Amino acid sequence: MWVARHWSVVWPVLLALLAAAVVGGAGWALLKAHRHAVDQDRAWRAKEEARARELSMAEVDALSWQEFETYVAELCWRDGCTKVVVSGKSGDLGADIVGYLADGRKLVVQCKKYAPHRSVSSQDMQKFVGTARLEHGADVALFVTTCRAFTRDALGLALRQDIVALHRDLLGSWVKGAHLETLIPLNGSGGGTKRRPSA
Repeated sequence: MWVARHWSVVWPVLLALLAAAVVGGAGWALLKAHRHAVDQDRAWRAKEEARARELSMAEVDALSWQEFETYVAELCWRDGCTKVVVSGKSGDLGADIVGYLADGRKLVVQCKKYAPHRSVSSQDMQKFVGTARLEHGADVALFVTTCRAFTRDALGLALRQDIVALHRDLLGSWVKGAHLETLIPLNGSGGGTKRRPSA
């Protein structure tokens, strides 16, 4: 009876409570959907990282050179690179993979699928040095190989020309989950960190 007598006062309160409930429900649904999307993204990234760690260097060795380039591109994607493109053809002027690091720097990658006992020669490095920045505008030039070493001349050239030289052991760390950004500075002055993209 009190409610009936005071209906003019009660109904605005009830209406406000109903509106608050609707808004709160919609907000909760949106928050739940957002959390679900974030969880899905985290699960996907964890799955990709686990898959990368599980791929042993023996399996990397079993890849064809085309598959190796694609796999290196996948590692770049895994570590937050964007606009990653695989050339997949001869005559690419040393740019097997082109993309952008998370901070916007342009990444150019040369992949050499060599037997573990081989070494990357100075001639191989000279070709990449001559094209990575002049032809492709690389901010970070990455030479990645499945062999265990670069010759002394090749490594010296890489260091002088600010080329990141990623030999088999460092590639193995990358495969097992090390982030590309942590590997870039590991070969002395070839860190590729001095140049920044132009505005």
